[in-house]
Amino acid sequence: MSINFSARKFSARKIEHMKALSDDRGVIAAAAMDQRGSLQKSIAAAKGISEDEVSDEMMREFKTAVSSVLTPHASAILLDTEWGLEAAEARAEETGLLLCYEKTGYDNSQPGRRAELLPDLSVQRLADFEADAVKVLLFYTPFEDAVVNDEKHAFVERVGAECLANDIPFFLEFIGYDPKGGDEKGLKFAKRKPAIVIGGMQEFSKEEYHVDVLKVEIPVNLAYAKGSPVYTGQTAYTKGQALEAYREAAEVALRPFIYLSAGVSNDQFTESLHWAAEAGVDFSGVLCGRATWKDGIPVYAEKGIAALEDWLEKDGVRNIGAVNDCLKRAKPWWTIYGAQGPGDLLG
Repeated sequence: MSINFSARKFSARKIEHMKALSDDRGVIAAAAMDQRGSLQKSIAAAKGISEDEVSDEMMREFKTAVSSVLTPHASAILLDTEWGLEAAEARAEETGLLLCYEKTGYDNSQPGRRAELLPDLSVQRLADFEADAVKVLLFYTPFEDAVVNDEKHAFVERVGAECLANDIPFFLEFIGYDPKGGDEKGLKFAKRKPAIVIGGMQEFSKEEYHVDVLKVEIPVNLAYAKGSPVYTGQTAYTKGQALEAYREAAEVALRPFIYLSAGVSNDQFTESLHWAAEAGVDFSGVLCGRATWKDGIPVYAEKGIAALEDWLEKDGVRNIGAVNDCLKRAKPWWTIYGAQGPGDLLG
């Protein structure tokens, strides 16, 4: 799908940032290493220690190893400012940088999984760290209470306005959930997932949010898609229905969108991308984290940093290569506006 791009213009500075984040084709082939709380938990579990015993040094050296080894194969990397600034320095020279703005996790003192921004950051400060884009993660479902979602809409509006004022791209990641606390890996949620993803893509394509790139979940859970290699035997959708869900989600997107791996295996994520290509959707790349490097966590826990680096050089590079191979049918980010190149959007 393409839209009339006459009303959508980019400054020269923002176009340069977007070019820094994408490859020569205009496709975003980005790695993600902004995990914080989840990474602490995983390292602690693999080492058999408490989360409090996972030191700052462990977090920094893991992130730095991932960045150093994998960014030569990525157009950009997503990092955090809490433990990721050394990793940012270690990235390959031509690799773009996204920095996250939100606290890890969500506010669990009240219903609704509300996001919170890091109190010592601003978009200006992220720009001072030489970020090419600001990323915010939001837990979102159109089936949440309207008052809660109104607060979330206002939250995104504020971040979008701040990014607009600082002339820096805004990447919005939204993750679906069940407001009633159901199993989000189960069959019931899988059946509802297409509507959740479609609702989020439709909402945050609106101009008032000033989102430049939507970072979205695969709109189906392949474990419940008949015909998938990871099919469990319980059916939420046939393959035809799953492919149609991809198309319906893409149809409502009025912004470039890229897929996130959401913690699934590399094999499942690459299969999801093959289905996206088969569905014929114009996605503009990926921002892939754990599917690339998570199997290196026990290696690091048991054998240390040198063993992790060796694992990344072999298995990590192979994993990111498998993802990159799936991007051959991805479309440049500017094509959703009907542009032939980024220069057409200069305003």
